[in-house]
Amino acid sequence: MTNILVTGCAGFIGAATTYELLKQGHDVIGIDNLNDYYSIKLKMSRLNRLIDHPNFSFKKIDICDLNSLSSVFSEFAPTIVIHLAAQAGVRQALSNPHVYADSNLVGFLNVIDESRKSEVSHFVFASSSSVYGLNKSVPFTEYHDVQHPISLYAATKLANEAMAHAYSYSFNLRCSGLRFFTVYGPWGRPDMAPMKFADAILKKNPIELYNNGDHYRDFTYIDDIVNGIIGLTMSECMDGSENTLKDNPGSSPYPLQLFNIGGNIPVKITEFLDLLEEFLGKKTTRILSPRQIGDVDITHASTDKIFSAVGWKVKTDLATGISNFASWAKENPDLLC
Repeated sequence: MTNILVTGCAGFIGAATTYELLKQGHDVIGIDNLNDYYSIKLKMSRLNRLIDHPNFSFKKIDICDLNSLSSVFSEFAPTIVIHLAAQAGVRQALSNPHVYADSNLVGFLNVIDESRKSEVSHFVFASSSSVYGLNKSVPFTEYHDVQHPISLYAATKLANEAMAHAYSYSFNLRCSGLRFFTVYGPWGRPDMAPMKFADAILKKNPIELYNNGDHYRDFTYIDDIVNGIIGLTMSECMDGSENTLKDNPGSSPYPLQLFNIGGNIPVKITEFLDLLEEFLGKKTTRILSPRQIGDVDITHASTDKIFSAVGWKVKTDLATGISNFASWAKENPDLLC
């Protein structure tokens, strides 16, 4: 049993990770500011699945509030930190960039510095597939150049990776950055395509498909994501690379590792929509629209590194994942938007 701090515990990935950690018998301290970026009702519904567990403690705080964050570290003395709190979403950064700087830069610094002061054994943090930006080589590997992000959100995640490397070098803090690829499933985020699609289908509203529906995404089911997070968190894997970051940017001679967690099978967005309509038993009108600023045409994860490290691979095929998600959506239509 381990004492683990999970930031963003009312978020999609954070709540699912916390739920599984509790099932495995760990003590979990969860923090979340429960902001209104999307439905607080959905966040509270996720949190209500956790709140009565005897091994769970919750604090409503903002990671930008350093005094409150320090108090949590002092009170609970976590041995591992899983940092999943962040301002998510690509498009909102165009109109509200300062929120991303506050949460994803200042907030990240607060959490990693408190982790350093508390001498946690492992600092695990959420990065994103969006860091690959203009990279055209697929599948994306952790050793590809990521110096060309095309959204502020991606730039903040890339900055997080650099900050973690600085801390791993300066303080010998073991850090693992996890690049998530298009996570979907029950209790998902309403600003992401799967939830938007399900809501529109059930309400018989039209669906807008950007880039004329010619996007490909490496969809990854939430249970697989959680298994990857926990597997890496509890592992002792470090590759001991002596390569420089220029030669091998996915590894470091210092205690930092970066890992893709993705399905490894890009799916055209229209194919995903076809299956969702099938499992929801309804069809809807599709509106083809131009590509949006900040969107990439394809995401495709190489998962060789995470498989070598902890034996992780996707267990949920697309049809099973969408079927599970559709069943949840039909039972919880009020949580889709």
